[in-house]
Amino acid sequence: MSAEATTDERAGILLVDDMEDNLIALEAVLGSLNEPLVRARSGEEAMKALLRRQFALVLLDVRMPGMDGFETAANIKRLDQTKDVPIIFLTGAEDDSGYAFRGYATGAADYLTKPFDPWVLRAKVSVFLDLHRKNQQLERLLAQDQAECGEVASRLAELEEQLDAEHPPDLSTLRDQIRELRQLVSRGRG
Repeated sequence: MSAEATTDERAGILLVDDMEDNLIALEAVLGSLNEPLVRARSGEEAMKALLRRQFALVLLDVRMPGMDGFETAANIKRLDQTKDVPIIFLTGAEDDSGYAFRGYATGAADYLTKPFDPWVLRAKVSVFLDLHRKNQQLERLLAQDQAECGEVASRLAELEEQLDAEHPPDLSTLRDQIRELRQLVSRGRG
């Protein structure tokens, strides 16, 4: 894979926090990753953003007015198109120690307290970005394999029709068609 991610691999990171200073800090820490950073100032905004585009990761503040982080996470995990997006909860160090348990219970992949170590956050986010890219690559390979299997099935059906026809193809033509099928199958394995 090339060093530069392709456009579909750059799904981005959704930053959800009601405090402007926190969003600025997250952008400063994560800006060097060269991935799109999208802001949401509430759980409602986050849900709208998630429905508009794909994200590799959500960084989600626990305490927000209106829909809090736990409720937002539960909504993210409830929807088919967003349920697999990893969530890292971010919360103040003074918050209830039960928040971590509650965060993991709602489907969080990780949980960090503020103030966070920028290096730790960047490292964790990088891992999730790499996982996202690898998942994208696997999806492309699976689609390619399915297309090749479909082509083999189509060619086999065509060959069966020819064999069932009133005038089946000569032996040389059959051998050529079987050779082509073998090459197609071996390409899929390589």
